[in-house]
Amino acid sequence: MDKRALIIGATGIVGGNLAQHLLARRGWNVTGLSRGRTALPDGIESVTADLTSARSVADSLQGRYFSHVFFTAWSRQATERENIEVNGAMVRHVLDALGPSGKLEHAALVTGLKHYLGPFEAYAQGSVPITPFREEQGRQPVDNFYYEQEDRLFEAARQYGFGWSVHRPHTIIGFALGNAMNMGVTLAVYATLCKETGQPFVFPGSAAQWNSLTDMTDARLLARHLEWASTSPNARNADFNVVNGDVFRWKWMWSQLAQYFGIEPAPFDGETRPLEHRMQDAGRQWSEIAGRYQLKEPGIDRLVSWWHTDADLGRPMEVLTDMSKSRKAGFLDYQSTPDAFFALFDKLKEERIIPS
Repeated sequence: MDKRALIIGATGIVGGNLAQHLLARRGWNVTGLSRGRTALPDGIESVTADLTSARSVADSLQGRYFSHVFFTAWSRQATERENIEVNGAMVRHVLDALGPSGKLEHAALVTGLKHYLGPFEAYAQGSVPITPFREEQGRQPVDNFYYEQEDRLFEAARQYGFGWSVHRPHTIIGFALGNAMNMGVTLAVYATLCKETGQPFVFPGSAAQWNSLTDMTDARLLARHLEWASTSPNARNADFNVVNGDVFRWKWMWSQLAQYFGIEPAPFDGETRPLEHRMQDAGRQWSEIAGRYQLKEPGIDRLVSWWHTDADLGRPMEVLTDMSKSRKAGFLDYQSTPDAFFALFDKLKEERIIPS
């Protein structure tokens, strides 16, 4: 039987790659639910709703049924208490609209490693679990909207009888525009700015991140993991870390990125130099570069997330995950992280987002 997927956040880095993956697979019909501000990829049915409104969601989904729902979006608020209220309600509104039909088989929720590190307001404050992070380490004793989303998922699953999965990727690499959490595109734009303006390609993060082991998550691998968990009995009602399967240190990776763009990496002196503070003139510079090379997107704010890249690269501790739980349950996919970066950069050139 055909599987009917509803993707919450189908235009984002996770939802967009998931939609493309499912469309390429036999037996999936794909619908995306959003506010309707961004066009969905070809082949995806569009449903428009305000996720913060129970009435809007219920009205938009009335008379529809889906076998699978994937939560791949969140709404950033000013405080964590507001994040909890808004993002927890978004999950509840969708599941309360779909659950009574009795046809929902599985709901998958994408969160991240702030499950272990704490939210931005309390980032890495207090006792951070020993690395590599493992699912059984549980929650931190701080407010965290991820926990609220999980609780709403668990509650609805018990009430309506569907299966669930929670997916915790590390920093995600993938093609997406207008996304608030997109290190790969941000670093591609930063490297291009350095090449075109002569600025030094300075690592913006901490000494801990420069020297420690780390890992990342390709959005395409995450899409495969989402499909696997939503259709495999071994993955039913479980939480999973999701990373590529290799590890690296930024002191090595930074030179690999520089080599791709044909620039020299600046020596790292141990000081943290956030991009958000150094890229004050980047908007004007990018507009000139876009005009010179006839690029599709002259607005740098549609491409970069300086703040989020700074947060990831500025961590004061090692951040590394364990994938044993997925491996034991049957998910054996692997993705080289350098190849993930290079594939993204090639795609950005092909789409005329950065110069060839």
